[in-house]
Amino acid sequence: MASGNPRARRLGEQIQRELTELIRREVKDERVGNVTITHVEVTGDLRNALVNYLVFGKEGRDPRVQQGLDSAAGFLRGALGKALKIRHTPSLRFELDTAIERGVRLTQLIDAANKPRDEA
Repeated sequence: MASGNPRARRLGEQIQRELTELIRREVKDERVGNVTITHVEVTGDLRNALVNYLVFGKEGRDPRVQQGLDSAAGFLRGALGKALKIRHTPSLRFELDTAIERGVRLTQLIDAANKPRDEA
Protein backbone atom coordinates (compact mmCIF):
# COMPACT_ATOMS: atom_id res chain seq x y z
CA MET A 1 0.00 0.00 0.00
CA ALA A 2 2.23 2.84 1.23
CA SER A 3 5.65 1.24 1.49
CA GLY A 4 7.51 4.26 0.08
CA ASN A 5 5.50 7.04 1.73
CA PRO A 6 6.90 8.05 5.15
CA ARG A 7 3.88 10.22 5.94
CA ALA A 8 1.49 7.32 5.36
CA ARG A 9 3.68 5.06 7.52
CA ARG A 10 3.71 7.59 10.38
CA LEU A 11 -0.05 8.10 10.10
CA GLY A 12 -0.53 4.32 10.20
CA GLU A 13 1.49 4.12 13.41
CA GLN A 14 -0.55 6.93 14.98
CA ILE A 15 -3.81 5.31 13.92
CA GLN A 16 -2.68 1.99 15.42
CA ARG A 17 -1.95 3.60 18.80
CA GLU A 18 -5.21 5.58 18.85
CA LEU A 19 -7.37 2.66 17.69
CA THR A 20 -5.93 0.46 20.41
CA GLU A 21 -6.96 2.98 23.06
CA LEU A 22 -10.33 3.75 21.47
CA ILE A 23 -11.30 0.10 21.24
CA ARG A 24 -10.21 -0.50 24.82
CA ARG A 25 -11.93 2.56 26.31
CA GLU A 26 -14.75 3.71 24.06
CA VAL A 27 -16.23 0.79 22.10
CA LYS A 28 -19.02 -0.79 24.14
CA ASP A 29 -19.68 -3.72 21.79
CA GLU A 30 -18.76 -6.95 23.61
CA ARG A 31 -17.90 -8.62 20.29
CA VAL A 32 -14.84 -6.37 20.07
CA GLY A 33 -13.62 -6.87 23.65
CA ASN A 34 -10.46 -8.94 23.10
CA VAL A 35 -9.18 -7.32 19.91
CA THR A 36 -5.60 -6.15 19.49
CA ILE A 37 -4.56 -3.98 16.56
CA THR A 38 -1.36 -5.44 15.10
CA HIS A 39 -0.71 -3.23 12.07
CA VAL A 40 -2.26 -0.38 10.09
CA GLU A 41 -1.38 0.17 6.44
CA VAL A 42 -2.43 3.53 4.99
CA THR A 43 -2.62 4.15 1.25
CA GLY A 44 -0.31 6.71 -0.33
CA ASP A 45 -3.16 9.20 -0.79
CA LEU A 46 -4.04 8.84 2.95
CA ARG A 47 -7.69 8.06 2.16
CA ASN A 48 -7.91 4.38 3.14
CA ALA A 49 -6.44 2.30 5.93
CA LEU A 50 -6.25 -1.47 6.24
CA VAL A 51 -6.33 -2.38 9.94
CA ASN A 52 -4.99 -5.83 10.88
CA TYR A 53 -6.15 -7.28 14.17
CA LEU A 54 -5.89 -10.38 16.35
CA VAL A 55 -8.43 -11.78 18.78
CA PHE A 56 -7.09 -13.15 22.06
CA GLY A 57 -8.54 -16.48 23.08
CA LYS A 58 -9.71 -17.36 19.57
CA GLU A 59 -7.92 -19.11 16.79
CA GLY A 60 -8.93 -18.39 13.24
CA ARG A 61 -11.74 -16.21 12.01
CA ASP A 62 -14.67 -15.15 14.15
CA PRO A 63 -17.43 -13.52 12.09
CA ARG A 64 -18.95 -11.89 15.19
CA VAL A 65 -15.73 -9.95 15.86
CA GLN A 66 -15.52 -8.87 12.22
CA GLN A 67 -19.15 -7.67 12.31
CA GLY A 68 -18.49 -5.78 15.54
CA LEU A 69 -15.47 -4.02 14.08
CA ASP A 70 -17.30 -3.23 10.84
CA SER A 71 -20.21 -1.73 12.77
CA ALA A 72 -17.86 0.35 14.94
CA ALA A 73 -15.80 1.60 11.96
CA GLY A 74 -17.79 4.83 11.53
CA PHE A 75 -17.56 5.70 15.22
CA LEU A 76 -13.84 4.87 15.27
CA ARG A 77 -13.17 6.98 12.18
CA GLY A 78 -14.90 9.99 13.74
CA ALA A 79 -13.06 9.56 17.02
CA LEU A 80 -9.75 9.21 15.15
CA GLY A 81 -10.38 12.46 13.30
CA LYS A 82 -10.88 14.29 16.58
CA ALA A 83 -7.95 12.64 18.35
CA LEU A 84 -5.44 13.07 15.52
CA LYS A 85 -6.73 16.49 14.42
CA ILE A 86 -6.42 15.68 10.74
CA ARG A 87 -8.59 17.09 7.99
CA HIS A 88 -9.33 13.84 6.16
CA THR A 89 -9.52 10.71 8.27
CA PRO A 90 -8.90 7.52 6.27
CA SER A 91 -11.70 5.01 5.78
CA LEU A 92 -11.09 1.96 7.95
CA ARG A 93 -11.20 -1.61 6.69
CA PHE A 94 -10.61 -4.34 9.26
CA GLU A 95 -8.97 -7.65 8.40
CA LEU A 96 -7.83 -10.55 10.58
CA ASP A 97 -4.03 -10.73 10.81
CA THR A 98 -2.93 -14.14 9.59
CA ALA A 99 0.82 -13.48 9.59
CA ILE A 100 1.38 -15.34 12.86
CA GLU A 101 -0.58 -18.37 11.65
CA ARG A 102 1.42 -18.39 8.40
CA GLY A 103 4.67 -18.12 10.38
CA VAL A 104 3.78 -21.04 12.64
CA ARG A 105 2.79 -23.16 9.64
CA LEU A 106 6.02 -22.27 7.82
CA THR A 107 8.08 -23.17 10.90
CA GLN A 108 6.30 -26.52 11.13
CA LEU A 109 7.05 -27.22 7.46
CA ILE A 110 10.73 -26.31 7.90
CA ASP A 111 11.02 -28.49 11.00
CA ALA A 112 9.38 -31.40 9.17
CA ALA A 113 11.74 -31.00 6.22
CA ASN A 114 14.83 -30.89 8.45
CA LYS A 115 13.94 -34.00 10.49
CA PRO A 116 16.22 -36.92 9.76
CA ARG A 117 14.28 -39.63 8.02
CA ASP A 118 14.15 -43.02 9.65
CA GLU A 119 15.11 -45.72 7.22
CA ALA A 120 13.11 -48.92 7.48
